[in-house]
Amino acid sequence: MATANLVMAILFLLVIIFIIAQLIMKPLKLVWKLVINSIIGLVLLIFTNYIGAYFDFSLPLNILTVLIAGFLGIPGILLLICFQLLL
Repeated sequence: MATANLVMAILFLLVIIFIIAQLIMKPLKLVWKLVINSIIGLVLLIFTNYIGAYFDFSLPLNILTVLIAGFLGIPGILLLICFQLLL
């Protein structure tokens, strides 16, 4: 009887550890994806500014523009270009 209780306790502990690990890893994956997308957005902004230099056009490099470009990708860059042209 004691062996069965020990096995049940170990299985319960493993389930609890698995649930806690999932709760910790999901936000870390989201943060990691945000960082990667922001780096890609920064590269796209730098490329846009490089090409835009020939046309006397530039987009500011700040956290907001990098995040917009990171979240939305190429449509985000086009959105930023449209906003810059409207202002």
